[in-house]
Amino acid sequence: MQYQKLKQGLPCPLTDDLNIQLIQQDDFSDLVTMLKNPNVTQYLFFAPSPVEVYEAFFMPIIDNTREAIANNEWPESPTFIIRNHSGEFIGMVGLSPAMMLAGNFDVGYQIAEHAWRQGIASTACKFITTLAFEQLDAHKVSADCYAGNTGSIRVLEKSGFTIEGRQRDYYRLDNSFDDRLWFGMSKADFKKLSSKSIK
Repeated sequence: MQYQKLKQGLPCPLTDDLNIQLIQQDDFSDLVTMLKNPNVTQYLFFAPSPVEVYEAFFMPIIDNTREAIANNEWPESPTFIIRNHSGEFIGMVGLSPAMMLAGNFDVGYQIAEHAWRQGIASTACKFITTLAFEQLDAHKVSADCYAGNTGSIRVLEKSGFTIEGRQRDYYRLDNSFDDRLWFGMSKADFKKLSSKSIK
């Protein structure tokens, strides 16, 4: 991966058909459109929400990303947009630093429905996890999802994450509750995975 180009805000290949790039102001409307789809938001506790909620979350990230690019630094919460070569919006993937725990990051990703079941989420998750360990000196990367979200569970397992915990009845559904599953990967885990892929 061409990390220096990415850090400069330039698009880089994620796959033969897709590019990945740090989030920009122009990406916001596509994010909102994706988050209006009830199939996408089924397993998102923060969506659907009014656009003001998304502005409050994404705009500081976009502003910080703009400043980081100008200073040739990684943003505080590296967030990437995935598009195909025609510029069509495919989805997003990002890292959030855990508050007051240096070296700990949480992974998040959402893929537009038209791009599901193509392995894109797994590719994006592997990319962002590798960036965390190779560029941001992470020692722990975590993720969580609804227990009913079998697609996200597969993504995390395929990306090398291990289930580390379960909180019962954490997420409210329409007429019931769902458990929250915690996944994690340590730096030692990442090194083992990397050495296996090299062999």
